[in-house]
Amino acid sequence: MTTTSTDRPGAAESGPLTGVRVVELAGIGPAPFAAMLLADLGADVVRVDRPGGSGFGIDPAYDLTNRNKRSVLVDLKAPDGAQRVLELAERADILIEGYRPGVAERLGVGPEACLARNPRLVYGRMTGWGQDGPLADRAGHDIAYIAVTGTLGMIGSPDEPPAVPANLLGDYAGGALYLVTGVLAALHHARTEGGRGQVVDAAIVDGAAHLATMIHGMVAAGGWRDRRGSNLLDGGSPFYGCYETSDGGHMAVGALEQRFYDEFVRVLGIADRIPARQDIDRWEELRTAVADAFRTRTRAEWTRLFDATDACVAPVLSLSEAPRHPHLAARGTFTEHGGVTQPAPAPRFSATPGTLRTPPALPGAHSAEVARDWGLPAPGAGPDPAGPHGPGPHAAEPDGAGPDGAPAPGP
Repeated sequence: MTTTSTDRPGAAESGPLTGVRVVELAGIGPAPFAAMLLADLGADVVRVDRPGGSGFGIDPAYDLTNRNKRSVLVDLKAPDGAQRVLELAERADILIEGYRPGVAERLGVGPEACLARNPRLVYGRMTGWGQDGPLADRAGHDIAYIAVTGTLGMIGSPDEPPAVPANLLGDYAGGALYLVTGVLAALHHARTEGGRGQVVDAAIVDGAAHLATMIHGMVAAGGWRDRRGSNLLDGGSPFYGCYETSDGGHMAVGALEQRFYDEFVRVLGIADRIPARQDIDRWEELRTAVADAFRTRTRAEWTRLFDATDACVAPVLSLSEAPRHPHLAARGTFTEHGGVTQPAPAPRFSATPGTLRTPPALPGAHSAEVARDWGLPAPGAGPDPAGPHGPGPHAAEPDGAGPDGAPAPGP
């Protein structure tokens, strides 16, 4: 593992997004993760925390999705709450919120109000169901979003309920990463097309469906059966799946190409007594032979045997074991910061590397610092009616600014 610097936020320029200002309206799940990714890449992310916390239920010092950020406290139900957020939005390039549709508008910080103050702003909206549609106003979580898109139904054994992939497939892959892609694309547009901002509607249902684009093409071509555990890449194949070892560990096998498969069965010691892999009718016989072979040695023994091969076999490691894997350790895939082992920023850049600069931002810890750096009134000094551009349309009060909405705890 590597150890990263502990520079004060914004003290050192680092990352391809250095100079980009982001406002994050606090929530849980994919929106904070998206803002973390932007912060890891160098953006100056200011998280607007609410009094009483986000409801995530863990010590804020260990909420790693708030690393590399700064935090200010704003009560959006207070008379000046919306105004304080609008002052930040006026100075920002990107704003991210993860409320249910209509909540930001009721709080006075919706797209219309923010874009009136800052026409160049990219307003990123992260929800599960999207901003419109029959379910837009309904509560939900990752598992429901991936369920209706067909992606959950692809995962697991055919004769068992679908396997739940934590909240990685929906919240983070279909949600946060699509939000980041969207706001960065919109930021590029705003900077090349006359400074015109826009709203990005990132819905987990849209992103999760989009992730399966290749599979939909394979279904249309007759190369994929619409039944989990029945295809080449979903565990249906005996040479693409996981097998238990003698000590209760598991090995992951991905020997798809013929040359890799030949190496796989050679190391496994079963090459001379198994049916041809092209004989699909005998796949269960092949699967049994592979499983029986794996149960003759421990996970560590199989790892040593396969390490020097191109058989595409790897040990299945736990979260605590992964940082010690020799390859991940050599690359610095995980890092230690503030006494906490965690994934390092990704992806990597040759000229402008992202860094892990600071630990998770504690709610409200940077109010004075952000006011100084962003040209805002000092905490307690009251709102600046003119804003950074002086008197004019930017100072107009937003429509529907009354604090009569309550942020949902997540998308």
